Amino acid sequence: MFQIGQLILYGNTGVCRVEAIGPPQLAAADKTKDYYTLAPLYGEGVIYAPVDSPVFMRPILSREEAMELIHHIPEIQAETFAIRDQRALSEHYRSFFQQHSCEELVHLIKNIYVKGQNLSQLGKKVGSTDQQYLRRATDLLHGELAAALEIPLDEVESFITKQIEG
Repeated sequence: MFQIGQLILYGNTGVCRVEAIGPPQLAAADKTKDYYTLAPLYGEGVIYAPVDSPVFMRPILSREEAMELIHHIPEIQAETFAIRDQRALSEHYRSFFQQHSCEELVHLIKNIYVKGQNLSQLGKKVGSTDQQYLRRATDLLHGELAAALEIPLDEVESFITKQIEG
């Protein structure tokens, strides 16, 4: 069970702070069940998630794990792939999110980046599906790294670059 004040990753929503644990003050809620009251760190609203929810939840990376991941980024290999069917492409991209792993997000980001570079050489641009999943992966990864490293969200990219380039 998570603790009040703890930062967790909630599904594909991203980093949330556990604000309360117990029955929520909602008319439609089951008063016999405990819920996490979650506040998204980089979003609006409140999430009421049953403690035994099937939605994936885990503590965010520690600072040490975040730094280890950043230093490991150059070693993560990008794969080139060409899927024309948009449904198959979306399913392929969704598989990276199902792992709930920052390393898988880096892998996806690098894959789409390489795809974009290859298309650019042909005078083409990546499609909207690629852009959508790239943005989603970047938002999730940067959100977790910002929280773990206790830096502003808009400084994550430059922090990563500085660490990698040394």
